[in-house]
Amino acid sequence: MTLQQAKQVWEAALGHLQMQVTRPSYETWLKDTVGIDQSDGEFVVGTPNAFVAEMLEQRMYSLISQAMEKVTKGQVDVRFHVLSKEASRYSPEVDGGPGSNGHDDLQQRHFAPAGGARTPAPANGRPIYLNPSYTFDTFIVGKSNELAHAAAAAVSDNPGFIYNPLVIYSDVGLGKTHLLHAIGHRVRSRGLSLIYTTTEEFTNEYIKAIRDGKTEEFRGRFRSTDVLLLDDLQFLIGKEQTQEGFFHTFNALHMTNRQILITTDRPVAALTLLEDRIRSRLGGGLVVDIQPPDLETRLAILRAKADLLRQQVDADVIQFLGERIHNNIRELEGNLNRVVVYAQMTRSPITLELVKRAIADTLSPNSRRRLAPDSVLDAVSTYFSVDKDALKGPRGKKSVSLARQVTMYLLKEEANLGPTSIGRILGGKDHSTVVKNCAKIVHLLNVDPHLRRDVINIRDSLVHA
Repeated sequence: MTLQQAKQVWEAALGHLQMQVTRPSYETWLKDTVGIDQSDGEFVVGTPNAFVAEMLEQRMYSLISQAMEKVTKGQVDVRFHVLSKEASRYSPEVDGGPGSNGHDDLQQRHFAPAGGARTPAPANGRPIYLNPSYTFDTFIVGKSNELAHAAAAAVSDNPGFIYNPLVIYSDVGLGKTHLLHAIGHRVRSRGLSLIYTTTEEFTNEYIKAIRDGKTEEFRGRFRSTDVLLLDDLQFLIGKEQTQEGFFHTFNALHMTNRQILITTDRPVAALTLLEDRIRSRLGGGLVVDIQPPDLETRLAILRAKADLLRQQVDADVIQFLGERIHNNIRELEGNLNRVVVYAQMTRSPITLELVKRAIADTLSPNSRRRLAPDSVLDAVSTYFSVDKDALKGPRGKKSVSLARQVTMYLLKEEANLGPTSIGRILGGKDHSTVVKNCAKIVHLLNVDPHLRRDVINIRDSLVHA
């Protein structure tokens, strides 16, 4: 299998995994992985560091195996290969040592910025990983995202002096991170230093700096960069100590005309649990949103993706896929990846019938996701013999808590609701509580066969209701 084919297979698997895990889990553990090779029944996945490799191996291997089996239509042993030089000395998975052709070549091929080898942040030499596919050239502009695109391009051309900070918000999978990486590529091409990080990574690094007595080093790294790209600000909610560190970092950068770019899943005004002083600072810049793409834009995205994959895809296939997915570009592209891989594996042309076979397992779940929230609450209440009002009430006995957590998970998966909407339905639960409980159920489904059976039974009752 060629490198390009391995990347396509893994991207198709990621499209499936994104629908199975929580967004924080996907962003933290899966987003920066890449398919490398497949041979003799073994598929190799590249990871940015040893910690990610370990987590995928120990905590998510079952889900990954299932996703790969769906994509390849057969059993595959998955192995994780650490690509980061910084982490390689801790990992036995890396072949060769510093300077070996295997390791160095893999890094350059898979984690290089557009146009060449990866470039470290001048602030302290740490490597900054940007997705080489996420550029302005590959971003499809439509009515739903044209303002966000224009603002991102303007900031890239004049960082620090226009729209500072720039905040881009949208639901999952609509292109926020793509624009963030595109900005990173462009400002780096101009010789500017940058830091790209998720809120999760920022938090972990800040806490580690405090624990190790290296807060000055932390401040120096983040306050000396020309551009700060921070993904998923909403995960700062509930982390008071980290909010303090972010506030002072923000001020230091802003006062010296250094560009700050932030993404979040909701408007700044809706981040009610974030400190007022932070929301005030964010509101002083430009806040733009990305809406779900219309059909015309979705079709354009699919055509562009097909061209990128060098695949001839008929208009009826493009139309079918474009009409199936409305609210998530990653899922849209993931389905096309699955179709391409399936066609390659079966040595078949890409026809409408092949498409239906390739994504058959996603057809019925999509219909289920349009379920009314009340039907989910009714189903859970009946199955667990728990009063419906108790699901909306405060924390109760263990049986009620579990039923409430399952309700949150099913509202997310079957009714396609976001954490804020779920929290509102269940009596005003906050965003972080919903996210945490959904993540807990995802974990339990992997280790608890009894709960997995319960959730399957509830899903079946919803389908046949």
